[in-house]
Order: sequence, then structure tokens, then C-alpha cells
Amino acid sequence: MNATIKSISSINIKFFHIHIFELRNITFDSIKINTPGDSPNIDGIHIADSTNIQVANSVIGTSDDCISIGSGCTNLTIFNVLCGPGHGISVGSLGKNVGEKDVIGLNVSNCNLTGTTNGLRSKTLQSSPSRLKATDFVFEHIIMNNVYNPIIINQNYCPFANCPKKRVLEKRYENRVAYNLVCSEVAPCEGVELSDISLKYNDNEKQPKNTSICVHVYGSSNGNVKPDPCI
Repeated sequence: MNATIKSISSINIKFFHIHIFELRNITFDSIKINTPGDSPNIDGIHIADSTNIQVANSVIGTSDDCISIGSGCTNLTIFNVLCGPGHGISVGSLGKNVGEKDVIGLNVSNCNLTGTTNGLRSKTLQSSPSRLKATDFVFEHIIMNNVYNPIIINQNYCPFANCPKKRVLEKRYENRVAYNLVCSEVAPCEGVELSDISLKYNDNEKQPKNTSICVHVYGSSNGNVKPDPCI
């Protein structure tokens, strides 16, 4: 399938405004999504099991992820998207179900996130029934304004009440930390690069002692990276 879906507005929809599943070669251009930030867990655009999908020139305000990316996605492009309110742009949750597929090739560029809970996030359940890869992600030219948790990799994610004690660590890690990179001991994160990043706390906020947390993550930082990273 080859198609362009353009200039559509979606207001106050339940669950997902747009659900992209098992599609190929689709461009979503100039989409407007609007849901109050205090609504119950409404995603803007959810993409799963799809290839060559582009979301561009769009404005998304909702109560959960502006754009969420599930398993089985390859070659996704997100360009010139305004996100807020919401939970930012997220990969996952991954690892919830048996037989989930890899997520390979994600490019997010020239986006603006304002007033969101998270910025750029990848989350994997801490006890996954299947092993999968999430690789070849590039995030560049992103502007964040009043974003509570800017950059997150969380491989100990668990949204359930009966989680192991690692949930306590998860709560501590996701607390106004600029770079929150918490990976698995069994399958650590490799090849992570932080380059030319400038994140500043609001003038009325006291900068916490720990602005960067790294657990089982390996990579490098290059150029001007502020606050100081842990890799």
C-alpha cells in the first residue's frame, strides 16, 4: 500500500486517535490531534507491525504518548511534530507479549515537545517472555520546553501493582533526571551516543544532585553535552 493521509483533525477520541497496524509505505501529513491533558491514557498515534511509516508536520496534544511505537516496526520517520501536552514520543512498552518482533530504524527530527511528562523514551518490561531488539534509533534537532523527564531508556519498566522490588528503583530513576538510562544486566544497552545536547532546569527549579543515571549502558558522549552525562 502506498498512500498519503493529510490534513485530518481528531478531537476527544477514546483510546488511540490513530492506530497504524500492519501497514506499509504510508505518510501522515499535517495531522491535528487534541485531547485534554487530564483525560485517561489517550495516545495520539500508535504504530505497530508496520514498515516505512512517516508522520510529519503535525500537532499532537493528548494525555498519554503523542506518538507511541510498538513491536514489529521498521524504518519509521517522525519529522516536524509539535507534541504537548502528553507523555512525549515513546518506543514501547516492549516485551509484554510472546512473539513480539524487533523495532529497527527510527528517525525523529525537528520536533518540539512542550509541557510533556517525558521527552524521548524507550521502555521495556523487566520480565519479558520473548527476546527482541530495539536498534538504529536517531533523535536529532529536538527542542524541549518544560519537559519533566527529557531522555529515558527504561528496561525495568513495570506498570503493574505486583512488580518486583525493582519498581522502587524505577520510581527513583524517573524523577527529574536529564538522562535516565536504565538497562538490563542480561541485555545491556550498547552503542548509545549523546552528542551536542543542552538541557537546562527552569530558573525556579533547584537542580538535583543526580542529573544523569546510567545502569548497564555503554556508549559515548561527544561535543557539548549539558548537564554532564554518565557515559
